[in-house]
Amino acid sequence: MIRLHDTLARAKRDFVPADPKAITMYVCGPTVYGRAHIGNARPAVVFDTLRRLIEHHYGEGSLTYARNVTDVDDKIIAAAEAEGVEPSVITKRFEQFYLDDMAALGVAAPTIAPHATAEIGPMVAMIATLMDKGHAYAAEGHVLFSVASDPDYGQLSRRDREAMIAGARVEVAPYKRDPADFVLWKPSADGVIGWDSPWGRGRPGWHIECSAMIRAHLGETIDIHGGGLDLIFPHHENEIAQSRCAHDGAPLARYWVHNGFVDMGAEKMSKSLGNVVTVDRLLAAGHRGEVLRFALLSGHYRSPLPWTESLIAQSKATLDGLYRKAGDGAPGEIDPGVVEAMADDLNTPLAIARLGAIEDSTTLKASAGLLGLLTMSSDDWFRGDGDSSAIDVQIAARTAAKTARNFAESDRIRDALKADGILLEDGPGGTTWRRA
Repeated sequence: MIRLHDTLARAKRDFVPADPKAITMYVCGPTVYGRAHIGNARPAVVFDTLRRLIEHHYGEGSLTYARNVTDVDDKIIAAAEAEGVEPSVITKRFEQFYLDDMAALGVAAPTIAPHATAEIGPMVAMIATLMDKGHAYAAEGHVLFSVASDPDYGQLSRRDREAMIAGARVEVAPYKRDPADFVLWKPSADGVIGWDSPWGRGRPGWHIECSAMIRAHLGETIDIHGGGLDLIFPHHENEIAQSRCAHDGAPLARYWVHNGFVDMGAEKMSKSLGNVVTVDRLLAAGHRGEVLRFALLSGHYRSPLPWTESLIAQSKATLDGLYRKAGDGAPGEIDPGVVEAMADDLNTPLAIARLGAIEDSTTLKASAGLLGLLTMSSDDWFRGDGDSSAIDVQIAARTAAKTARNFAESDRIRDALKADGILLEDGPGGTTWRRA
């Protein structure tokens, strides 16, 4: 039995999907206007790992996993204007960067990846439904959701009214009936991306995108809705209200799962604060994607994760040890203790600790695979990519020097290779090497 911490219930609950053969999960994906930082990568890795667990438990093909792409947004429009290009130029570029970066971290593509610009019809239809049911109103080219029309608004975040208004950073506009009301549709000026609608040419507000795409692709009520802790309010709170009111009280999701922040000190990592380290820069610095994935999984997904050089170094060292133990055998059976840890609210730190206690190499490899780890051969892991012929030549020269009892030259070659990050290991079968 899988147990997940449900943010709405404020407790761990047994995961009981509506249909075990057709489980649905939706995770809020990227807004594609800049490079993803390592904090952006945490939900991608966390929910990729949850996906692996669900498919292990319920069978391959049991889960439909949707991760959306927000490709219309004020920040995207600003970036396009700054470059003098169409917004699609910005979004296509940074979506591909995102996909490449996540793939480097071992994140598999979702089952479906709906794009906001391709889902305007369902959004307009949902907005019209909300208006017909008295939950939204038009004003000065905008359409707004009437928070007062939903007596259950605020259940997810459990904030009082003043905190909700402040936390939403809402625009106090004269056309709003209530300061807490939020935008479903906004007008687009001439020359700005937009679509025709019953309320004039414009574009959708952020919150309506996810509600409409969930309804269009997964149904009125899904099993799991996931995302970062920062999305609880206002984004997920507003999604819940829109969907519930449009669908006559049907809940949007049975389980709400949120990951904690990655921080660079006291504050969460965010582009607006400028305290970010991007995935591509970490990869360019020589850190392997699997090391970054391991680091992100080394803490419990709901807890804050301080991002430090020592975390990366320790993750690399631990992975080195696991690769040595696993060798190059084919995966065997997954260790029940690892599954048990993962099934208890995705307890990856405990699962990793249990990996370290597995002695059988084939069991280790299979069990690590549940976390998306030990995906390479041991030889490839330690030797790395690229042409190793020059290293082999130097090792042969060192062997010849040792045979000639020229130990000074032998030591010189060993030290030179070590300075280049190549570590030699002498054994009964000869000398092997690996990258530090």
